[in-house]
Amino acid sequence: MDIRHLEYFAEVAQHLSFTKASQTLHVTQPSISKAIKNLEGELGVPLFYRSSKQLELTDAGKAVLINAKKVLHAFKNLTLELTDIMELKSGEIRIGIPPIVGAAFFSKLISQYKEKLPLVKITLTEVGTKKIKKGVEDGSLDIGLICTVPAQGSSFEIINVLKDPLKLIVHREHPMASQKEVHFSELANEPFILYRKDFTLYDLIIEECSKNDFQPNIVCESSQKDFLLGMVEGKLGVALLPSKICNDINNRELIVLPMSESAVNLELGMIWKKDKYLSFAVREFIAVSEEYLESEV
Repeated sequence: MDIRHLEYFAEVAQHLSFTKASQTLHVTQPSISKAIKNLEGELGVPLFYRSSKQLELTDAGKAVLINAKKVLHAFKNLTLELTDIMELKSGEIRIGIPPIVGAAFFSKLISQYKEKLPLVKITLTEVGTKKIKKGVEDGSLDIGLICTVPAQGSSFEIINVLKDPLKLIVHREHPMASQKEVHFSELANEPFILYRKDFTLYDLIIEECSKNDFQPNIVCESSQKDFLLGMVEGKLGVALLPSKICNDINNRELIVLPMSESAVNLELGMIWKKDKYLSFAVREFIAVSEEYLESEV
């Protein structure tokens, strides 16, 4: 049995189309058709219902697909490990970080890592937590720094990085600016400036509003911290940001206030996929991260 035949079969099964599989694999359609016929001949069962309207997996095809994915996954891990051995201490790490954190949070860690493995290329992608989880899940990212840590038993390995409470940012002329702290319920009639819906922090804030019996009046959503602060400076609303970010705000027009009795925190965690082969470069990054976090405690 040729591993390529399983690859062709899995691709056709995913798209339920020989044409789309051909385009994705950059292999001619007749070659794919021949490979699957050979596979059906070897197994002695039809894998697809072929009709004029659509292509469907047979029951045998569904069973073969489950096992084909396992075989292809194992083969990919094998080739990655062999490549890793041949190219020790080189390679690339693809890391997803949320814009709410920014590359600055990673700068010391990355500096320590580059001193140890200067030949490794580090690619940082700034997207929201939800997209980072998806990227780690589908393999387009090796490691993700995410807001809100997944529950144990998920498909990820996890290192807890930080638990940071949210603080309220208002204009210095806002009626609440002179308060020592603010309860979440006091924000019921305030215009909110939030991160976009694809950010987990958005969901946390909406949930906390609901717990306090109101739906927020959202006037603006953005993925950029500086834009959010600019909107508050323009007296267009209030914003909630993690305290570590608030500590770095240097703007006389803005006042930072602690939230009383609030359970909303930015929980940062580093994740990578369970049961996936990790390259030497990625394993070393995790090890350096653990050492770095221990030294920061």
